[in-house]
Amino acid sequence: MSDKKELRSHFTEVRKAARSDEKDRLIAARLMSLEEIGNADTVLMFASFGSEINTWEIAGKLLTAGKKLAYPKCGRGGVMTFHLISGTSDLKAGAYGISEPESSLPCPDITSRTVCIVPGLAFTEAGARLGYGGGFYDRFLEKYPEMPTIALAYEAMLTKALPTERHDAAVKYIVTEERTVLCK
Repeated sequence: MSDKKELRSHFTEVRKAARSDEKDRLIAARLMSLEEIGNADTVLMFASFGSEINTWEIAGKLLTAGKKLAYPKCGRGGVMTFHLISGTSDLKAGAYGISEPESSLPCPDITSRTVCIVPGLAFTEAGARLGYGGGFYDRFLEKYPEMPTIALAYEAMLTKALPTERHDAAVKYIVTEERTVLCK
């Protein structure tokens, strides 16, 4: 299966089958224990939907821990900007039914302590990522190659190989219900 469209369909089903509230709790606890999260001044988060790992509880924990939290807003031309929120009530249903902030909310300062939590459908232990096909994260992360990037995934979403292109942004860590992978 080398066609990305087929892979997206396949891993959407894999993720649905793997979905579990208990696994989500284990992933959240493992994420919150990471040194990168403890040291972060700002966390760039995504609003989970469908069978994605539940990020809503994680958002509450990050805010309680005093972290600045920012969510993406996807715009024209494949441009994605992040906007700071004071709580998840600042998010409203946007494109594709995914919760997003108002573009009038301030953008965070990206510092050496900013961490980005990256969504995806499948990952390799080397950090290759199969996203949803819009390229929004690839374009955004290209500007910040040193930023720690963390994927949240069920163990079943890890695979030996994925087709990648030069512009595809890899993740630096993958947090599953079983382990944290430091990508090669």
